[in-house]
Amino acid sequence: MTDCIFCNIAGNTTPADIVYSDTEVVAFTDINPQAPTHVVIIPRKHIASLSQAAPDDATLLGKLLTTVQMLAGALGIDESGYRLVVNNGDDGGQTVPHIHVHLLGGRPMAWPPG
Repeated sequence: MTDCIFCNIAGNTTPADIVYSDTEVVAFTDINPQAPTHVVIIPRKHIASLSQAAPDDATLLGKLLTTVQMLAGALGIDESGYRLVVNNGDDGGQTVPHIHVHLLGGRPMAWPPG
């Protein structure tokens, strides 16, 4: 989708600070970080939101989480802890219509989040 910023990042047509990339997922630093470590992990496949994911996307959704696990270790936040955020829809705070996971770490997280 040429009008999707995350599809453009995954397709290397929009620049981003890529921290990880493979054939299924791309991870990059958030342009408006909310923690010392703030990485966004997206599938290369365009899925507008978690609500739009199909049953056959289950393996890809699992890949997003295993990528988080790997990145948390590589970024040195796996032992101290981290937060994952998946926003869904307008009321959930989703601002880009492409499913993505925010990996936040490097500081204590408060609750409730907002």
